[in-house]
Amino acid sequence: MSTINTLGPHTPRIALIGECMIELQQRADGSLQQSFGGDTLNAAVYLARELGEGGAVDYVTALGDDSFSDAMCQGWADENIGLGMVQRLPGRLPGLYCIQTDAAGERRFLYWRNEAAVRDCFTTPAAAPILAALPDYDILYFSGITLAVLGAQGREKLLATLIEARQRDARIVFDNNYRPRLWASVEDARVAYRSVLPYVDLALLTVDDEQALFGFADCAAVFAAYEQVGTPEVVLKRGAEACLIRCGGESFEVPAQQVERVVDTTAAGDSFSAAYLASRLKGGSPAEAAEAGHRLASRVIQVPGALIPK
Repeated sequence: MSTINTLGPHTPRIALIGECMIELQQRADGSLQQSFGGDTLNAAVYLARELGEGGAVDYVTALGDDSFSDAMCQGWADENIGLGMVQRLPGRLPGLYCIQTDAAGERRFLYWRNEAAVRDCFTTPAAAPILAALPDYDILYFSGITLAVLGAQGREKLLATLIEARQRDARIVFDNNYRPRLWASVEDARVAYRSVLPYVDLALLTVDDEQALFGFADCAAVFAAYEQVGTPEVVLKRGAEACLIRCGGESFEVPAQQVERVVDTTAAGDSFSAAYLASRLKGGSPAEAAEAGHRLASRVIQVPGALIPK
């Protein structure tokens, strides 16, 4: 499979698949600030900002018919994210989560999402034309959280879509984002991840998540496992440390950008992934893409919440 930045001269069409939730940010005085967030949605927003007119970004999800869902769609439209792949399910609601941060900016999440509309994203009658349209995109982007919230039926339909998209020369991008609470067991998660990994062209991985899910001893073991699967491009995100990249048979590292004060690490990895992908789509090398990822993430972690102002 060709690399991410060999799509040709046309403007790429990118579909990001996943969940956006109502976000509550708890402040030091105990008050709550309400916004919206979710890993693939955060990536979609930052990707749309980074690409500008150089790409068309659509979000694929299911929402309710409530005022929060209305506000989400309006916000996405304001960010130039296409809404044509968003289902609105009557009587349903989006999920909700609360972010609590400690003095060092590290996060603790509290979730209310078991009845979220996205869990039926690929199983409703209205999902059929969406699933049929997805293989025609140039890039399909999803995460480990996407795998979890879609459920077993949804994952089967996603897998079939990835296979067909690959046959049409689409590129598949995967951010591992493993959240144990979303899975019945670590074994279930491993089965789901292993089913999709053979079709991934760019793996954007958090080392801690890989170790928690698969028990890898170190970064070399992660690279070895993905080389065996056949993933052409692998990026290991390591927070404030340099990221490690393996692409085209070469391995190298790109230092992170240091900041004086970390306010909130929410969406640090999502923003890195978005800027990395945007740079690759614009013809940047993996090293240049990693520099772009670090640059955006360093800005994001200095502002509360998942999405920083434009």
